[in-house]
Amino acid sequence: MFMGEYHHTIDKKNRIIIPSPLRQLTKQGEDRFIITRGLDRSLFLYPLSEWKNLGDRLTYLSTTKSNARAFLRLLFSGAHPVQPDGQGRITLPQTLKDFAQIKEKIAVIGAFNKIEIWSEENWNKYYREQRSIFEELSEKIMDVEI
Repeated sequence: MFMGEYHHTIDKKNRIIIPSPLRQLTKQGEDRFIITRGLDRSLFLYPLSEWKNLGDRLTYLSTTKSNARAFLRLLFSGAHPVQPDGQGRITLPQTLKDFAQIKEKIAVIGAFNKIEIWSEENWNKYYREQRSIFEELSEKIMDVEI
């Protein structure tokens, strides 16, 4: 389970650091990931095993529905395999960097079964907006106490 919030910068070669605590949480030291467009102008970084699980679940979507086709096209057309180098860095494809509006500073967020990568500005704005309704969201979606 990925958790935590980390702040870094992107270098001139479009490389970002995946924080060590997040890299260590992958199953049995798994070091291959898939990065793709996420929601709210973020990027989703899935360990390969989680990406395969997601793919298994998505096979049940009906491709006769235009929304399902559009979702699958956008998710998979933006997907790229990445592998951290010896320093834990991955290279962001320019199209994904542009999609997430990443310029220099980033926020790397542990988000349960995936890692999210945000421009720091977009993350801070999102956090401020959602933090105010956190308790309300909790009441609406949680069936168990936390």
